[in-house]
Amino acid sequence: MTTIVPTSEEDPFLAVVRFTSQLAWADAGPEAAEPEITRLCREAEESIVAEKWLELATLMVTSAELVSSKISEKDLECTYTIICSLVKNVKNPEEVLEMVKVISSKIAQQPSDKASLRLKILFNLYNLLDHPYARFQVYMKALTLAVDGKVTEYIVSSFKKIDNFLKEWNIDIKDQRELFLAIANVLRENKSLVKESLNFLTKYLATFSNEDAKVLDEAKEEAVRAVIEFVKASSIFQCDLLNLPAVAQLETDAKYAPVYQLLKIFLTQRLNAYTEFQNANSDFLQSYGLIDEDCVTKMRLLSLVDLASDESGKVPYASIRDTLQVTEKEVELWIVKAITAKLIDCKMDQMNQVVIVSRCSEREFGTTQWQSLRTKLATWRDNIAIIISTIESNKVTEEGSQASSSSAPAIQGLSVR
Repeated sequence: MTTIVPTSEEDPFLAVVRFTSQLAWADAGPEAAEPEITRLCREAEESIVAEKWLELATLMVTSAELVSSKISEKDLECTYTIICSLVKNVKNPEEVLEMVKVISSKIAQQPSDKASLRLKILFNLYNLLDHPYARFQVYMKALTLAVDGKVTEYIVSSFKKIDNFLKEWNIDIKDQRELFLAIANVLRENKSLVKESLNFLTKYLATFSNEDAKVLDEAKEEAVRAVIEFVKASSIFQCDLLNLPAVAQLETDAKYAPVYQLLKIFLTQRLNAYTEFQNANSDFLQSYGLIDEDCVTKMRLLSLVDLASDESGKVPYASIRDTLQVTEKEVELWIVKAITAKLIDCKMDQMNQVVIVSRCSEREFGTTQWQSLRTKLATWRDNIAIIISTIESNKVTEEGSQASSSSAPAIQGLSVR
């Protein structure tokens, strides 16, 4: 296989054009090929001399994609390494953006051909750039390529750095919206990353918080998707969807009102409310791929959390039996399931048939929960202040006692003459 790394004094950009054009016209015969190869090389030379880097980039990526399926991964990587280096020749920020758009679009154009390598090339292009928004554009292309080329495993690790990326890119709400949804779609491909997918979908929906009804309507389908993903997820018991405007709009929507009602049941009500909903909407669950048995299991655990949140910290076995609609023998089984799911910390008092709760999870964390946390922190602060005050008082008393004891011998040794 011919290598594209130049061994002569020929300009590397020109060498790439010559290499790709020769391969592209290899089957046409010398008489047809030579004039075309000469023309392409002449156009490349003219662009180099005139420093028309965008035109050169367009010419090079077009030629490269024509032969990408014919060359080895090594040669394709070398070809694009040289093409991507063109961005370093451009000083105008607007031209940088245009060049990045041209190059990244071509790289992502054929996701079925060497997808993992193309993703690597996009990452290399990203690292060559100094322009923040150009970097964002490349990253978005990488997300699209990862999904279309079925190589999402190579990009998932970068999601942990999204907060840092956002600070660097300094993108507006619309771009954030596009980013969060794209990441949620990438994560959706992996069933083990349902929680992370829902997290980014929630971030996406949160970007609509200050929008009017017309814009909110754009998020309606994704709001439904978020609710269904939450209900389906057997290991997710808390979310912040209920009060988001993008989700709340479903409550008054003729088509999606039952979706909002179901979310409200899962976040604020108990099993009996779900049973009533299921009886009244028997076809609803099936239409969204929900399984009644799975929903009942999740609602039993959530109902137990609701019981455990009682301020007394004690839950009778009988209350658990009635609320979860189980037999007496099954009560402790469901308590163990809740402990295993880390929903509650408790002790089972079998003698008195009572569960003593020391901690339970919140099903949602809204204004009420923040107010409760504020009250608890204020109480904690006051208690700490009392303890510190008591320690300081005891310290003063102790120091006074020590001073009295040390002066006693001296007083006893005095005599009057």
